[in-house]
Amino acid sequence: MTFFTDYTNLVLIAAVLISGGLLLWPTISQRGRGGLSAAEATQLINRRNAVVIDLRSAADYAGGHLPQARQVEFAELQAKIGQIAKNKGTPVLLVCQTGQQSHKAVRIAEEAGYTEVHVLQGGVNAWQQAGMPVVKQGVAK
Repeated sequence: MTFFTDYTNLVLIAAVLISGGLLLWPTISQRGRGGLSAAEATQLINRRNAVVIDLRSAADYAGGHLPQARQVEFAELQAKIGQIAKNKGTPVLLVCQTGQQSHKAVRIAEEAGYTEVHVLQGGVNAWQQAGMPVVKQGVAK
């Protein structure tokens, strides 16, 4: 029992615990933030009628977007967040080109009261790489 009462051993134990925590921190902090794959997003849209919000510019949106996506530029999101869905419990899927802006927009949506906010991992780029359909000027491709 003297092992735990020796000051040197306590310092070593603390160092091990801290270094272990620092090694696990990236995994812990990314939990729930990785976003949904294209297949998971499709299931969310089809099974739970998720509202899809495309945060890209109007020009990028016109160049190809997810079916049923509504375009709200990231800069306008704060002002228009209340118009996304009447029921704040409705799943919301945020989409941008690469997924970076969507992660920033999650906080805005959650602060507005939406309880289930998701991000499309990799954005429209990943969606297209997965071979999923995009709509261009009213025509699915």
